[in-house]
Amino acid sequence: MNIDVKTTWSGKMAFESNVDGHQIKMDADASVGGDDSGARPKKLLLAGLAGCTGMDVVSILDKMKVSFDSFEIITDAVQTEDHPKVYEKITITYVFSGKDLPEDKLRRAIELSQDKYCGVSAMLRKSSELDWKLVIK
Repeated sequence: MNIDVKTTWSGKMAFESNVDGHQIKMDADASVGGDDSGARPKKLLLAGLAGCTGMDVVSILDKMKVSFDSFEIITDAVQTEDHPKVYEKITITYVFSGKDLPEDKLRRAIELSQDKYCGVSAMLRKSSELDWKLVIK
């Protein structure tokens, strides 16, 4: 299966990508010639990681009949100092709130996402240390 994303330069350091009909704007900080009019590309990798694993976890918990009040994912990455600057360690924190949340099922859903389903995690794990933790509020 081929996956295509069209990305077009829109001036200075800005680019726009069309992803399945959705526009995503990327830009750089003014200190490197941008206008700060969009997200940074490497941070979009972290957003893609969070979205991928988050969708898995929600789907798995739905099948397990686990409901929650809120769910957020915080990705924290450590970047190398030398060019090319890459993420050497990424920590994903899954934060749930709700009443009587079953920790064992939350952990199982996360493990299934990380070990079996999330393709973004699988790709990033080839180049970065990837870890996760669970927080229940």
